[in-house]
Amino acid sequence: GGTATIPNEIFNLIKSIAGAGVLSLPAGIAAFGSAPGALLPATALITIMGLVSAYTFALIGRVCADTNTESYSDAWDATVGSKFSPVIAFSCFIDCFAGNLSYSMILADTFVSLLATLGIAVTRTQSLVGITSLVLLPLCLLKNLSSLAPFSLVGIMGILYTTVAMALRYFGGAYKAGVGKFSATALAAPSFGSKGAAAVLTPQSLILMCMLSNAYIAHFNAPKFLRELKNNTLPRFYQVVGWSFGASILLYSIISGLGFLTFGTASNGLILNNYSNKDLIMSLSRVAIAISITASYPLLFVGTRDGLLDLFKVKKRGTSLLNNVTFGIMAVVTLMAAKLTDLGLVASVGGATFGTALVFVYPTIMFLKTQKSKTKETLYAKLIAILGVVMGAIGTAMALKGVDV
Repeated sequence: GGTATIPNEIFNLIKSIAGAGVLSLPAGIAAFGSAPGALLPATALITIMGLVSAYTFALIGRVCADTNTESYSDAWDATVGSKFSPVIAFSCFIDCFAGNLSYSMILADTFVSLLATLGIAVTRTQSLVGITSLVLLPLCLLKNLSSLAPFSLVGIMGILYTTVAMALRYFGGAYKAGVGKFSATALAAPSFGSKGAAAVLTPQSLILMCMLSNAYIAHFNAPKFLRELKNNTLPRFYQVVGWSFGASILLYSIISGLGFLTFGTASNGLILNNYSNKDLIMSLSRVAIAISITASYPLLFVGTRDGLLDLFKVKKRGTSLLNNVTFGIMAVVTLMAAKLTDLGLVASVGGATFGTALVFVYPTIMFLKTQKSKTKETLYAKLIAILGVVMGAIGTAMALKGVDV
């Protein structure tokens, strides 16, 4: 094993699960429900999806221990065979690419709001081009990213601060329609309807499920967490997984609940976009999220770039090649981020396609390949894989159809 203790690992795993993706969950609830009652089944979905994701994360660890491998792609090659390895390289590339795309979109929106707070008006595209050329591109060209490590702490602190800020604004009634302190300057007025708990039975609830399969992704890192754990027995690894996913489930339930209860069906795909530019507490939250996304952007970008190079089996990776690929990918990401404005859509389509594959389908396929004899667990694993495929197919259709809903 490595040198990391269980508390170290729990902290790092929560950091890698709980990213800015949680900020689109209130819109996922609003996709099917419009009354506060919808929160009950939504919380159940958040919990179930979190538990299944935790189980498949642990499965990857088991497969690695079983096959004596140390990375997701090696485990896949050892169980499924290397002729299918491009599947993993492509999925890794798309997953990281979608992450960079949504981060670019969040930063573009966030800086429009932050500059508006300072009384400076810029368009979303100006904001995007500015932040990309002045900050993101130079960071992605860095060869050593170790200096960014301390900022990942800002990330989890930012999410926790945002949770507290959203609670203050909800319980303080600052955004209550017509009477709240910020109700006149809110960027979207709260709106509620009559679709309560029963609305979860409509296919629209799959949009939330797809967002959730994206929100709990940390699965590429499962082998790394197992490898770096001190005395890395599976029971110790399961403790790390249990606590980390448990904490993430709790955090997701609270944030999505507060956002939805404050704004209802008006919940934006990036919930911070709902709050007033005059609201200082929420402006600080925008700053914290912006810092954390900016610091994690290049780390994710390495996954995007390496995934692309792995896909084309590029062995020699000189500086000029890496720089050219970096410019190319950044140009595509920025163009797409300028055209796409609905973060909820990107989160649900990304989650429906590759999120479901990485979380539900691939780990269970690897596990089934390592099983010598059939057990009760074989059935569960097959069910999870089927659930992933069905959810992905229907979810993608729903999300794309829901563009105008």
